[in-house]
Amino acid sequence: MKIAVLGGGNGSFAAAGDFALGGHEVSLWRRDAAQVAAHRAAGSRIIVKDANGRHDVQLAQVTSDIADAVRDAALILCPAPAFAQPDIADLLAPHLADGQVVFLPPATFGSMIFAKAAHDGGNRAKVSFAETGTLPWLTRKHGPFEVAITIRAKRLPVGVFPFQAAEHALDIIGQAFPGAIEPCGDALSGALMNAGPIIHPPLIVMNTGPIEHFERWDIHKEGTQASIRRVTDALDAERIAVREGFGYGAPHFPLAHHYASEGDIWMYGRGSHDRLTDSGDWRERIVLTDHRYMREDLRLGLSLLVSVAELANVSTPLAKAFLAIGGAICGEDFMQHGRTLTSLGLGDLDRDQLKTLLREGFRR
Repeated sequence: MKIAVLGGGNGSFAAAGDFALGGHEVSLWRRDAAQVAAHRAAGSRIIVKDANGRHDVQLAQVTSDIADAVRDAALILCPAPAFAQPDIADLLAPHLADGQVVFLPPATFGSMIFAKAAHDGGNRAKVSFAETGTLPWLTRKHGPFEVAITIRAKRLPVGVFPFQAAEHALDIIGQAFPGAIEPCGDALSGALMNAGPIIHPPLIVMNTGPIEHFERWDIHKEGTQASIRRVTDALDAERIAVREGFGYGAPHFPLAHHYASEGDIWMYGRGSHDRLTDSGDWRERIVLTDHRYMREDLRLGLSLLVSVAELANVSTPLAKAFLAIGGAICGEDFMQHGRTLTSLGLGDLDRDQLKTLLREGFRR
């Protein structure tokens, strides 16, 4: 299958390398023409390191031309941070064609941003958009063309927009992730499976002292203490309450499973937290006001959760508290400048109207 991967970060390189390793024809798009030229000069290859060793894989194409990258691609995967989605969506919109599937892992309801960009730009191609609750790989780049994959996701809850196109979208995505896809309904259901806005805000806010004190800090090791875990579980209870308030049923994939040694397996599976910390790849210098745990997961992810909660008439005191504290740290009103149903252009819809849109899509 031809797959286009958009972006040049950890997730994009893991995706491009892993898909090529799986025998797919992979086109990698990056904005930076100089980085593209350097990658081409190195042979358009990626070194993938995993538990089975080092794999030198060949990409079909590395390009800064997004139209060329996505031409004839069945699947377009964009694991870029949520704050990069609007610009990429605008660049991609004119080039989408009938039958293509745009997959955002994860997305913070970014599927709606990509769908609206295409619709508002006048592209009426029959395209489906999907998102899941986590990046499909625990991964870090170890060099300009080398990426380490610590864990591959086991069960990926995937929501599709419009939901009536789910069968086709899930078939295409399933070919790229064989045996790992679990349908969870529409795109908002997929957005409310996002693990990042639950795990990361307590870690980034409740560890501000050591983060600012130490040169490098493993937020997932020393920063994950019992008290923080209890707060994470309570914040996750708010997420689950919002899902239930919006009518989504189980499984809700509670984040406690990420740390558990038994119980249901989803996301990265049992023991994944220990494997993450053992890798050493997350011992890093953290700039509080710039880190994506703050700018993406807290600012965008929790503002979306609170916004959807208000439509569902569900209380989210912890999510609001983290938004207030994170905003104070950054000197910004995160609710005002975050990602809400209003900022997505959906603020005028009531719950039933939003559900209809999620099911049927925009009028052609």
